[in-house]
Amino acid sequence: MTDKRCVVVSGAESGIGAACAIAFGAQGDNVVVLFHDDRNDGSDTVAKVKAAGGDGIAVQCNVGDEASVEAAFAAAEKAYGLATVLVNSAGINMAGVTVRQMTMPQWQRMLDTDLTGAFLTSRRFVRDRPAGNPGSIVHISSIHAYAVRAGGADYCAAKGGLTNLIETLAIEEAPNGIRVNAIEPGMILTPMNERASTDAAYRQSLEKNIPMDRAGKPEEVGDLAVFLASDKASYITGAKIVIDGGLSLMQALGA
Repeated sequence: MTDKRCVVVSGAESGIGAACAIAFGAQGDNVVVLFHDDRNDGSDTVAKVKAAGGDGIAVQCNVGDEASVEAAFAAAEKAYGLATVLVNSAGINMAGVTVRQMTMPQWQRMLDTDLTGAFLTSRRFVRDRPAGNPGSIVHISSIHAYAVRAGGADYCAAKGGLTNLIETLAIEEAPNGIRVNAIEPGMILTPMNERASTDAAYRQSLEKNIPMDRAGKPEEVGDLAVFLASDKASYITGAKIVIDGGLSLMQALGA
């Protein structure tokens, strides 16, 4: 690759977001690592991006806050110019709380991060973009956008809403050369799935439900994000690519 792209990755301090950032670093890109708070400032991801062959900076961003998103993109543009790729990976996991027990702050926090955050970063990416500047947005969604679980109403609602945001945005921005796609992971071994990552017996009990008999790796999602943002995927927009080892195919068995 001769031209280094500016790639903005939210939630890039750990997990799938970090894997995506590193994968783009391996392409020689300039990666802007957006992190949420100082408990993990993204410096480890930046170091790995550079070790992979790219360049990177870490920028703090609350994706659910409009001013924070504006400031983060301004920092990205100051460092590397107009962003060519946006990967929305910032998100929080379901807490296993039923609707009748769920508090309004919990519901709102989930939607602010997993849905409003995707809206704000996407809007900033496409808004006021000069004509003739194509780009790619890759949203990290989930198979739970359609395969719902008890105790996950806030998460499933946010991801279901994200699907409609992605499809609408794909239609709107296609004439502008901006492609918008979703990756829908199943069980991936990340800090969000800490117990499965550290408890082998527990992980194996879950992997029995996966036809491929194993959990996925964050790097596999990162490689898919790189593909969707590449010229090899130039005719793909509005797509929802499932990466779950076949897990979602099992949802109706036993009925």
